[in-house]
Amino acid sequence: MKNHSLQTISSGHGYLEAPRWHDGRLWASDFFGKHVLHFEEDGSHTAFATLEESPSGLGFLQDGSVLVVLLDPTKKKVVRIASDGSVSEYADIAHIARGMANDMLVSPSGHAYIGNFGFDLGAEDPKATTLAHVTPEGNVSRVEGDATFPNGAALSADGRTLLLAETFGHRIDAFDVNADGSLTNFRVWAQLDESMHPDGIALDTEGGVWFGNGLTNGPESGFYRVEESGEITDSVLVPDAWAVACTFGGSDLDVLYMFCNATTLEQFGEGKSQGTVRTAQVNRRGVAQ
Repeated sequence: MKNHSLQTISSGHGYLEAPRWHDGRLWASDFFGKHVLHFEEDGSHTAFATLEESPSGLGFLQDGSVLVVLLDPTKKKVVRIASDGSVSEYADIAHIARGMANDMLVSPSGHAYIGNFGFDLGAEDPKATTLAHVTPEGNVSRVEGDATFPNGAALSADGRTLLLAETFGHRIDAFDVNADGSLTNFRVWAQLDESMHPDGIALDTEGGVWFGNGLTNGPESGFYRVEESGEITDSVLVPDAWAVACTFGGSDLDVLYMFCNATTLEQFGEGKSQGTVRTAQVNRRGVAQ
């Protein structure tokens, strides 16, 4: 396994999630700060929006608006932030989500795929749940395929496969993406060791999935690259924080941006975390999302 070094480019945040490279900037949700942020390549940052509820998954529509999942136990919703800054409800997935709504992938054609915890993290044993699919027309439906804590997702370069991190299933799953945006043929793409809890993911042009080993402190905390065979080929170790989520960015999509949060499960429940943005040169390029 090849190990890569990292550097910190921004610190002093709460709990960072949902890294997205969009319009030449890195975007993020800060759960505890209740901000949607964007960063320049040097790590300087600006609050794009501040919400009443905690933001989680992010996505972008062709009209320039931003979709944000609300991380709230009672409001399992996605809101839309228009270019003028106004906020409106976009979709309600309460009839599908079995826990707090969490991460989201929005395709270039405007289809949104939204995960949820599926259970009360820290208070209940893990339970399976399903993704919600929201079409560009606003129709909401359940995606067939039970996953235990479905989390980060990524689209293949041809847009025909959606890859999904299953945090408590210790694996990367896959769906076929149909012409109408629906997902079918749910299957295991790569099975991981039980010590691995894949959170946010990024796909490189050589077909490898980079994932944060979430909810983990100590020597196994880090970002890893896994191939469809299940072989782990690369790592970026993060011994001082949870390795949460990653994305490729930069003008050539050749920089791995990583969100790391120094916290524990107990501290997370109390809203305590120290979030940092880190980067690594891993000699690979990402697939544009």
